[in-house]
Amino acid sequence: MNGKRASASKETALHTKLSAARTRLIVERPFLGALVLHLPLREASPEWCGSTATDARAIYYNPAYVEWLSFEQLQFILAHEALHCALCHFARRGRRNLGRWNAACDYAVNQLLVREGLQPPPGVLLKQDYRGLSAEEIYPLLPAEAKLQTVDRHVYDHGASPLSSSPIADLTSKDGSSNDSPKQQSKPVSDEFFLPSTQSATSDLPAPLAEAEREQLNRLWQQRTASLAQQALQNGKLSGPLRRLIGSLGQPQLPWRQLLAQYLNAAAQNDYSFARPPRRREGLAILPRLASQQIDLAIVLDTSGSIHDEQLQSFLTEVSALKGQLRARVTLHACDADLCELGPWIYESWEGLTLPKNLPGGGDTNFRPPFRWVEQAGSYPDVLLYFTDARGPFPPTEPPYPVIWLVKGKAQVPWGRRIQLN
Repeated sequence: MNGKRASASKETALHTKLSAARTRLIVERPFLGALVLHLPLREASPEWCGSTATDARAIYYNPAYVEWLSFEQLQFILAHEALHCALCHFARRGRRNLGRWNAACDYAVNQLLVREGLQPPPGVLLKQDYRGLSAEEIYPLLPAEAKLQTVDRHVYDHGASPLSSSPIADLTSKDGSSNDSPKQQSKPVSDEFFLPSTQSATSDLPAPLAEAEREQLNRLWQQRTASLAQQALQNGKLSGPLRRLIGSLGQPQLPWRQLLAQYLNAAAQNDYSFARPPRRREGLAILPRLASQQIDLAIVLDTSGSIHDEQLQSFLTEVSALKGQLRARVTLHACDADLCELGPWIYESWEGLTLPKNLPGGGDTNFRPPFRWVEQAGSYPDVLLYFTDARGPFPPTEPPYPVIWLVKGKAQVPWGRRIQLN
C-alpha cells in the first residue's frame, strides 16, 4: 500500500513539474507556451525514449529524465520539441540523410532557444557558428561522417534514427528500482493533458507518419504557428529572432541554384512586347504582353582572402548554365579592397563563363568600388550578382537596380536579396 502511495505521489509530483514548466512558458514566453499547449504530454517507455521525443502529434517523455532535469531545463526541452513541430521539420527533410538532418534541426532549434534566454540541458547540440541559420543551411555544413546524437528523438521518421541517447538514458529511479514503462494510448484524450502508460515494451513506439498525415500535419502546423505568432506579435510578446523565423515560414526552402534561377528568370520577364502574333492568330487585337528578352547581367567576384578560386569557378559554372537559358550578356568584374585592374570581362550569351587567369586578390573586402564603377559607367544592369562572404563595408544607400548577394557564410547584408550559398 505504501509503495502504491509513493508511486502515485511521485507521478503527481512529475505532472506538477511538467504543468508548472508549461505554465511558466505561457506566462513568460506566450508564443512558445502556446505551441507546447497544442501537444499532449505522453509518458513513454524508456526502451525507446531515453529523454523526450515528438512525432508532431504529441510530446513523449521518460519520467526519469524529466525528474532529473532542472525546472529551467525542462522549459527548454518542452519548447525544443514544440519548435520541431512549429518549424515543420518532419516535412522538410526530402532526400537528406536522416541522421544529419536530425542533427541540423537540433542545432537550428537550440541556438534559437538559447537566444531566447532558455537554459539548455546537458548534451544538446549547440554551436555559435550556426546562429541564425535554418536546418537547410546547417545541413551541408555538417561533415558527412560525423556521428552526432540529438538529445531527443524524432519519431516522425523511424528509418535509421537511433534510440535517444540522453545523459540518463539508462537511469533507474532514485529508490534503485527500474522505472515503470508506459503503454502508449493511440489518441490524445481531450480532457487530459497527461496520457499515462502501463506496459513496458517498445510496442508503444508511435507509428511513423504516413505521407497523407504528414501533409495534413504540415498544413496544420503552418496555420497554427502563423496564427499564434500573429497573436504574440500584436501583444508585443514575440522576440526579434522568433519574429524573423516566423516571417520565413511558408517560404520555399530551395537550394541556391533554384532560387537564383527564379530571380534571373523574373528579371528576364521585364518588358512588354507589341510584336504581331503568329498568322494562325491573326485578327486578334495586338495587346502588350510580358516577353522575355536578353538581359544585362553584372557579376562581381569577391577575391579577398576568404574566397578560394575553386569556389569562384564552381559559382561561375552554375551561372554559366543559367546564362545560356536566359540569353544573358554578362559583364564580370572582381574586387577585394579595390577593383581588379584587369577587369571587366564581357561574355555574350553564347559564351561560357570562365575564371580569368592570374586573377589577383587576397586583400581585405570593400563593397563600395563595384557600385561606383556601375554608377560611372552610366548604364545600370538588369541584375547585379555579388559572390562574397558579406564581410566588409557596404555602400550607405541601395542602388536603383536589383542586387542579389550570394553569400558564403552567415553574415547578413543591409539591402538587396540574400541567397545562402552552401
